[in-house]
Amino acid sequence: MGSRNEAKLEAVRRGFAPFVGSCEVRGCTVESGVSDQPIGFDEIVTGARNRAHQSYALGNCDLAVGIEDGLVALPMLPTGYVNLGCCVIFDGQREAFGLSSGFEYPPACVVEATCFERRPIGEVFERVFQGRPERELGPGAGNIGCLTHGILTRADYGSHAVMCALVRLLHPDLYTADSHAYGGSTRP
Repeated sequence: MGSRNEAKLEAVRRGFAPFVGSCEVRGCTVESGVSDQPIGFDEIVTGARNRAHQSYALGNCDLAVGIEDGLVALPMLPTGYVNLGCCVIFDGQREAFGLSSGFEYPPACVVEATCFERRPIGEVFERVFQGRPERELGPGAGNIGCLTHGILTRADYGSHAVMCALVRLLHPDLYTADSHAYGGSTRP
Protein backbone atom coordinates (compact mmCIF):
# COMPACT_ATOMS: atom_id res chain seq x y z
CA MET A 1 0.00 0.00 0.00
CA GLY A 2 1.44 3.31 -1.06
CA SER A 3 0.77 4.97 2.28
CA ARG A 4 1.31 4.45 5.98
CA ASN A 5 -2.02 6.07 6.83
CA GLU A 6 -3.83 3.57 9.04
CA ALA A 7 -7.27 4.42 7.65
CA LYS A 8 -6.06 3.71 4.10
CA LEU A 9 -4.40 0.46 5.20
CA GLU A 10 -7.65 -0.59 6.87
CA ALA A 11 -9.57 0.38 3.72
CA VAL A 12 -7.46 -2.09 1.75
CA ARG A 13 -8.00 -4.83 4.35
CA ARG A 14 -11.76 -4.25 4.33
CA GLY A 15 -11.89 -4.03 0.54
CA PHE A 16 -10.11 -7.34 0.04
CA ALA A 17 -11.68 -9.24 2.97
CA PRO A 18 -14.97 -10.30 1.29
CA PHE A 19 -13.00 -11.80 -1.59
CA VAL A 20 -9.89 -13.31 0.00
CA GLY A 21 -10.49 -13.30 3.74
CA SER A 22 -7.66 -11.83 5.71
CA CYS A 23 -4.58 -10.60 3.92
CA GLU A 24 -1.32 -8.97 4.88
CA VAL A 25 -1.30 -5.28 4.07
CA ARG A 26 1.95 -3.38 4.52
CA GLY A 27 2.27 0.33 4.12
CA CYS A 28 5.21 2.15 2.60
CA THR A 29 6.11 5.76 2.07
CA VAL A 30 5.97 6.81 -1.58
CA GLU A 31 5.29 10.07 -3.38
CA SER A 32 1.99 10.67 -5.15
CA GLY A 33 3.62 12.98 -7.69
CA VAL A 34 0.61 15.30 -7.56
CA SER A 35 -0.40 18.36 -5.56
CA ASP A 36 -1.03 17.99 -1.84
CA GLN A 37 -4.59 18.93 -2.79
CA PRO A 38 -5.42 17.06 -5.99
CA ILE A 39 -8.10 18.64 -8.14
CA GLY A 40 -9.63 16.83 -11.09
CA PHE A 41 -9.75 13.23 -12.21
CA ASP A 42 -6.32 13.43 -13.85
CA GLU A 43 -4.53 14.36 -10.62
CA ILE A 44 -6.51 11.94 -8.47
CA VAL A 45 -5.97 8.95 -10.76
CA THR A 46 -2.32 9.88 -11.39
CA GLY A 47 -1.67 10.09 -7.65
CA ALA A 48 -3.24 6.68 -7.01
CA ARG A 49 -1.43 5.15 -9.99
CA ASN A 50 1.94 6.57 -8.91
CA ARG A 51 1.46 5.23 -5.38
CA ALA A 52 0.58 1.75 -6.67
CA HIS A 53 3.47 1.56 -9.16
CA GLN A 54 6.07 2.87 -6.69
CA SER A 55 4.85 0.45 -4.03
CA TYR A 56 5.10 -2.45 -6.45
CA ALA A 57 8.62 -1.40 -7.43
CA LEU A 58 9.70 -1.79 -3.79
CA GLY A 59 9.08 -5.51 -4.28
CA ASN A 60 7.98 -8.38 -2.10
CA CYS A 61 4.26 -8.16 -2.87
CA ASP A 62 1.66 -9.80 -5.06
CA LEU A 63 -0.36 -6.65 -5.54
CA ALA A 64 0.29 -3.00 -4.87
CA VAL A 65 -2.41 -0.50 -4.02
CA GLY A 66 -2.54 3.28 -4.29
CA ILE A 67 -5.35 5.44 -2.94
CA GLU A 68 -5.71 9.15 -3.62
CA ASP A 69 -8.58 11.48 -2.78
CA GLY A 70 -9.28 14.84 -4.32
CA LEU A 71 -11.88 17.28 -5.53
CA VAL A 72 -13.62 17.05 -8.90
CA ALA A 73 -15.41 20.05 -10.40
CA LEU A 74 -19.14 19.61 -10.60
CA PRO A 75 -20.53 23.07 -11.34
CA MET A 76 -24.16 22.18 -10.62
CA LEU A 77 -23.35 21.56 -6.93
CA PRO A 78 -23.59 24.45 -4.46
CA THR A 79 -19.84 24.27 -3.69
CA GLY A 80 -18.89 23.39 -7.26
CA TYR A 81 -16.87 20.33 -6.19
CA VAL A 82 -17.31 16.77 -5.02
CA ASN A 83 -14.67 14.76 -3.15
CA LEU A 84 -13.83 11.38 -4.71
CA GLY A 85 -11.31 8.72 -3.88
CA CYS A 86 -9.52 6.58 -6.44
CA CYS A 87 -7.91 3.20 -5.88
CA VAL A 88 -5.42 1.67 -8.30
CA ILE A 89 -4.33 -1.94 -7.87
CA PHE A 90 -1.24 -3.01 -9.82
CA ASP A 91 0.08 -6.56 -10.24
CA GLY A 92 3.19 -5.69 -12.24
CA GLN A 93 1.38 -5.85 -15.57
CA ARG A 94 -2.26 -4.90 -15.16
CA GLU A 95 -3.88 -1.93 -13.47
CA ALA A 96 -7.35 -1.94 -12.00
CA PHE A 97 -9.20 1.28 -11.09
CA GLY A 98 -12.07 1.98 -8.73
CA LEU A 99 -13.69 5.12 -7.40
CA SER A 100 -15.39 5.84 -4.12
CA SER A 101 -18.71 7.54 -3.72
CA GLY A 102 -18.61 11.31 -3.68
CA PHE A 103 -19.57 13.95 -1.16
CA GLU A 104 -19.39 17.70 -0.75
CA TYR A 105 -17.22 19.34 1.86
CA PRO A 106 -18.53 22.44 3.64
CA PRO A 107 -18.13 25.56 1.47
CA ALA A 108 -15.46 27.11 3.74
CA CYS A 109 -13.26 24.06 3.16
CA VAL A 110 -13.75 24.02 -0.59
CA VAL A 111 -12.89 27.70 -1.01
CA GLU A 112 -9.47 27.32 0.62
CA ALA A 113 -8.74 23.97 -1.04
CA THR A 114 -9.44 25.29 -4.53
CA CYS A 115 -7.87 28.72 -4.26
CA PHE A 116 -4.54 29.58 -5.88
CA GLU A 117 -2.59 28.21 -2.91
CA ARG A 118 -4.62 24.96 -2.79
CA ARG A 119 -4.49 24.29 0.92
CA PRO A 120 -5.00 20.55 1.61
CA ILE A 121 -8.66 20.12 2.46
CA GLY A 122 -7.81 17.92 5.46
CA GLU A 123 -5.94 20.79 7.10
CA VAL A 124 -8.74 23.23 6.35
CA PHE A 125 -11.34 20.76 7.61
CA GLU A 126 -9.47 20.38 10.91
CA ARG A 127 -9.66 24.12 11.48
CA VAL A 128 -13.30 24.46 10.38
CA PHE A 129 -14.43 21.50 12.51
CA GLN A 130 -12.27 22.34 15.53
CA GLY A 131 -14.23 22.13 18.77
CA ARG A 132 -17.21 20.30 17.26
CA PRO A 133 -18.33 17.12 19.07
CA GLU A 134 -17.81 15.03 15.90
CA ARG A 135 -14.03 15.53 16.27
CA GLU A 136 -14.22 13.26 19.34
CA LEU A 137 -14.82 10.30 17.03
CA GLY A 138 -11.05 9.93 16.72
CA PRO A 139 -8.60 10.05 13.83
CA GLY A 140 -9.82 6.80 12.24
CA ALA A 141 -13.19 8.34 11.47
CA GLY A 142 -11.63 10.79 9.04
CA ASN A 143 -13.41 13.79 7.62
CA ILE A 144 -16.22 11.70 6.14
CA GLY A 145 -16.72 10.12 9.57
CA CYS A 146 -17.13 13.54 11.14
CA LEU A 147 -19.55 14.63 8.44
CA THR A 148 -21.67 11.45 8.84
CA HIS A 149 -21.57 11.40 12.67
CA GLY A 150 -19.37 8.29 12.58
CA ILE A 151 -21.67 6.23 10.36
CA LEU A 152 -19.28 6.09 7.38
CA THR A 153 -15.62 6.01 8.43
CA ARG A 154 -12.66 6.83 6.25
CA ALA A 155 -11.72 3.13 6.10
CA ASP A 156 -15.24 2.13 5.01
CA TYR A 157 -15.33 4.94 2.45
CA GLY A 158 -11.96 3.91 0.98
CA SER A 159 -12.88 0.22 0.95
CA HIS A 160 -15.57 0.93 -1.65
CA ALA A 161 -12.96 2.20 -4.11
CA VAL A 162 -10.82 -0.90 -3.40
CA MET A 163 -13.75 -3.24 -4.08
CA CYS A 164 -14.59 -1.40 -7.29
CA ALA A 165 -10.96 -1.72 -8.44
CA LEU A 166 -11.02 -5.45 -7.71
CA VAL A 167 -13.82 -5.95 -10.28
CA ARG A 168 -11.32 -6.00 -13.14
CA LEU A 169 -9.08 -8.52 -11.35
CA LEU A 170 -12.01 -10.76 -10.38
CA HIS A 171 -13.04 -11.10 -14.04
CA PRO A 172 -9.84 -11.14 -16.11
CA ASP A 173 -11.64 -12.90 -18.97
CA LEU A 174 -13.90 -9.86 -19.40
CA TYR A 175 -11.03 -7.35 -19.35
CA THR A 176 -8.52 -8.82 -21.77
CA ALA A 177 -6.37 -6.68 -24.03
CA ASP A 178 -8.41 -7.84 -27.02
CA SER A 179 -11.78 -6.99 -25.43
CA HIS A 180 -13.62 -4.38 -27.44
CA ALA A 181 -15.41 -1.56 -25.73
CA TYR A 182 -17.79 0.85 -27.39
CA GLY A 183 -16.09 2.31 -30.42
CA GLY A 184 -13.60 -0.54 -30.78
CA SER A 185 -11.07 0.56 -28.15
CA THR A 186 -8.53 -2.10 -27.21
CA ARG A 187 -7.00 -0.37 -24.19
CA PRO A 188 -6.22 -2.92 -21.47
